[in-house]
Amino acid sequence: VQLQASGGGLVHAGGSLRLSCVTSGFTFARTAMKWLRQAPGEGLERVSTINGDGTWSHTIDSVKDRFTISRDNGKNTLYLQMNNLKPEDSAVYYCRFNGIRGQGTQVTVSS
Repeated sequence: VQLQASGGGLVHAGGSLRLSCVTSGFTFARTAMKWLRQAPGEGLERVSTINGDGTWSHTIDSVKDRFTISRDNGKNTLYLQMNNLKPEDSAVYYCRFNGIRGQGTQVTVSS
C-alpha cells in the first residue's frame, strides 16, 4: 500500500493550493479516504472525508467554505482543493484510510 501526497508549498494568505494523493496497493474505488493535517506542536486534525464513490463528503466547519475534497477513481487519486488560505491552515497534510497514513505534504501560508 502506498499513499503519496503532493501539491503543498508556500503561499500568501488568500492563495490557493490543490493537494493530490496518489494511491496504490488497495481497491481505491471502494475505500473511504480522509485528509488530515498536523500543525507544529498540535495533534492530528481530520479535515475532510469522502466515501468510495465520491457521493458523500464531510469537511470540518473551520474550512468547509474554502476546502473541497474530491477523488478520481480512474486515477486512484484523492484531491483537496484549498482556496482563500489562511496562516492557521499551515500544517503538514496527510491522506489516510483505515488508519494507514502516507507521507505528508507541507503547506505554509504567510500573512
